[in-house]
This record gives sequence, structure tokens and C-alpha cells, in this order.
Amino acid sequence: MSTDAIIAAKADNAAMPRIEDGLRVTGSKPAAMQIDAAATPTRPGREAWLVLAGSWLLLFTMFGYTNAFGVYQDLLTTAKTSTPSNISWIGLLDKGYFRHTMVFGSVLYVFSLFMVSLAHVTSYYQVYLSLGIGMGLGSGLLYVPAVAIQAHYWKERRALAMGVVITGSSFGGIIYPILLNQLLFDRQIGFGPSVRATAYLTLGLLVVANCLMLLGLSTGTAKGNTPPPRPFSMRAVLTDVAYMVSVAGFFMVFWGLFFPYFYLQLFAVSHGLNATFGFYTLAILNAGSVFGRTMPNMLADHLGPLNMLTAVSFGAGILILALFGISSVASVAVFAVLYGFFSGAVLSLVSPALASLSPHPSQIGARLGIAFFLGSVCNLTGTPIDGALLTAGPYHWYRPIIFSATTILVGAFVIGVGRTLNARRRGTPWV
Repeated sequence: MSTDAIIAAKADNAAMPRIEDGLRVTGSKPAAMQIDAAATPTRPGREAWLVLAGSWLLLFTMFGYTNAFGVYQDLLTTAKTSTPSNISWIGLLDKGYFRHTMVFGSVLYVFSLFMVSLAHVTSYYQVYLSLGIGMGLGSGLLYVPAVAIQAHYWKERRALAMGVVITGSSFGGIIYPILLNQLLFDRQIGFGPSVRATAYLTLGLLVVANCLMLLGLSTGTAKGNTPPPRPFSMRAVLTDVAYMVSVAGFFMVFWGLFFPYFYLQLFAVSHGLNATFGFYTLAILNAGSVFGRTMPNMLADHLGPLNMLTAVSFGAGILILALFGISSVASVAVFAVLYGFFSGAVLSLVSPALASLSPHPSQIGARLGIAFFLGSVCNLTGTPIDGALLTAGPYHWYRPIIFSATTILVGAFVIGVGRTLNARRRGTPWV
């Protein structure tokens, strides 16, 4: 009997279904593709593509700029604004954990970016308030809706759609570091004018993104949505063992995942490599992540997002250890491409994995928000810990390398445990 038939039969009997009733499936396809067969349209319409395009632009600006933070890390550390540990707190503060409106988030994000341009480069608290708190909260207001809305418009290619959206941050991570480096270091037009130039670009892109998404949402919604099997319950979420174990694994991984994004440029320059090449390490890393955010997601639609996430998380942890053997331009470039691929895959697979752990599409946004909120401590403190380990005296790169690799590998193991629990609950290995 199919999942829909089971749900229908239970509804006819006027029985309140348990959370597991909407999750147990059979067959060879991934469970993520079967739990809501009637919840999203089979063929995505024009509104689905508009929403996807708008979401892509949102992530281009938000996490494209975040992925470019290594430029600020290098600049502010060199200017002795504060210690590398303290500087790292700016880039991840409260990023991506609250679901509010697109328009308010966009306004807050752009306003904060313009405030960055007014900050003095040697004033830590000014950069902290604008680049850290302001832009961080703006990103938080936008991220969850931009990703979660895809689940209501895409069915068979849900993981791929979410991955395509997240590639926006990869392309932004290519453009913004190059642009900032060119303006700040090559043309040397000054900190304020350089940041304002990127702020005007961001403003224009966010206007287009909001127009696309609002148009898509106004011309139609995901048709055929079935009512949830039961009302949303926070208690049900917190007692969902497979979900909570998986969330714990996600953010153990995130505790160490961003180390190269924040420190690879400084790593290259401090190891005596060409400074111009160092400026392009972040762009190379993000270029590699474009493929990581699409190809594994294509496989995830067939093999299951949790299966793919476990594998690529182990790959990312092992690659961090490879930093011990890096000493040349070629080796840094190869590392940047490979780590960009595996870390990009991790970042793009987390949302589909969380979606697959939701009993109904109507709960995906809430569960994503809860997961990101619970994981905020790891996401917030990871790179500051790296910085503290790095600067206990002269640069000691082995300390943050070991810390980041260990947390990622432990997190990958925990995700594997969550994957096993979810597979048993669903009755299929394709989770």
C-alpha cells in the first residue's frame, strides 16, 4: 500500500496519525521523494522558476559576501583592528537562523553594508556592529525562506533545486572576493568607496531578487498541497531522535567547515606564496563549490540526501588534514578546488537532508529554522576558536587544522548515526 493510501485510510478512520505514519515507505526510491507525492506539483510551473531565480540571487548576495569575508580577515588582521579570533566573530554572527520577511531582511542587509563603508578600518566595534550583527541578522531573515520555499515547488528534483539555489553563494563567492581585492588592494580607492561600490551592486541584485520572488509567489503557489497529518508540535520535533541526532551532526561539521573560507587567503600569504595568488584563493575555492553544490545533489535525488551528506562530510574532514602537506601555489590551488567541491556539497545537502526528515512539506521551513537556531553556537564560534588556536604566540596552523578536521569527522560520524536511524524508521536505505 502506498504512503498516500495509508494516510488516506487513517484519515477515513478519523485516527490521529503519529509522526512515523507519514514517514514509513517502501520501494527502491529515496524516502525523501515519497513522503509527499501529492504535496507538490509534478511539473514545476513558471512561478517555481521565478522563485528559484530570486532565491539564487538572494544567496548570491548574502553568502557570496560571506564567502568573501576572507578578504576582510586579511585586511583587518593586517591593519591590527583586533586579533584574528575576534575578527572571525564578525563574519558568522547570527547568520541564517530566523525566518522573517524578504523585504525587511533585504533592507537591513543593504543598510548594514552601507554602514560598513562608514566604519573606520581600525575600529573593531564599528565593523562588528555593521558587518557582524547588522548583515548577519539580515542574512538570517532571508536564508531559510529562500531555501525552504523550494520544497513547495519542486518534487522529484527537490535536492537539485535547493542545490542550484545555493550555487548562488558560490558565484557570489567568486565575484565578491575578486571585486573587493581589486578595489581595496590593486586600485586602492579606499575602504569606504570600495565597500560602497559592492553595496550598490548588492542593492541592485536584491531589488531584482525580491521582484522575482514576489512575482512568483503572487502568480501562483505550489498546487495540490495536502493538509499536514497533524499540527506542528515543537515537542514532536525535539523528541524526533533521528532529526535531533542528524542536527547535532550537521553542526559538529559546521564547527570546522568554514576554517578555509576564513583563513585560506591568510594561510597562503603567511606561507610566503604570491600575494596576488593569495587574493584569488577564495575565488578558486568558491568556483570548485559550484560543482559541489549541484552534482552531489543530483545524486541525492536518487540515493538520498543523508547518504550523500555523510560521504561528503567525511571527504571535507580528510581534506582539512591535507593542509599539513600544502606548501606551493599548485597545492593550494588543488586544495581550494577540492575543498570547495566537498564543502559546497555539505552546505547544499543540509537543507534537502532536513527536508527529508520532515513529515510534511508544511513543516520544512520550521524544521530548517529550528535546526539552524540550535546549531548557531557551533556556526558562530567555530572560526573564532580557529583564530584563538592560530595566534597563541606566532601562527600555529596545526592547531586550527586539527580542531577543524576533528569536529568535521566526528560530525560526519554522528550524521551517519542519524542516517541509520532514519533508514530504519522509513524502511529503506535511500535516505
